[in-house]
Amino acid sequence: MDAAMTNLENKDTISIFSNEAIDDISQAMKCLIADSFAIFIKAKNFHWHVSGPHFHDYRLLFASQAEQILAMVDPMAERIRKIGGTAIHSLDEIGRLHQVADNDAAFVAPAAMLAELRADNTVLAERMRQTHSLCDEHDDLASVGLLEGWIDETEQRVWFLSAIGREVR
Repeated sequence: MDAAMTNLENKDTISIFSNEAIDDISQAMKCLIADSFAIFIKAKNFHWHVSGPHFHDYRLLFASQAEQILAMVDPMAERIRKIGGTAIHSLDEIGRLHQVADNDAAFVAPAAMLAELRADNTVLAERMRQTHSLCDEHDDLASVGLLEGWIDETEQRVWFLSAIGREVR
């Protein structure tokens, strides 16, 4: 039997992937999860604190985007487990892995909220493309397929935030 077929890193998951593939893909996906949580929290923060003439529309947009981002997290973590890796364990781990900057300012102007979320989602899309390439290198077709959908959703968020942001500049 192939060594990859007997990989029992978690003792409950037999993987067709090598240890290197499991480690590489798991680490990249954990970073995506951490960034997704960071953007989710930021979108909820902005949802709770937005004010001004477009309050209702922005509040709904931020809530919708937060839900879409959160919906990616569980499938990412489950994909890590399916290939034989371990997913995120704690808030501390998220804190160590996320690259998206937090925003705990007492006031953020609505235009700045839109711009910040647009930039964060642009970074997330780029990291997803990098993870896509990594998964492709390891012949992880299922992760590649999932990432393609998430990249499209993330690029749509960037598009919406860009289009709306033009109005308030």
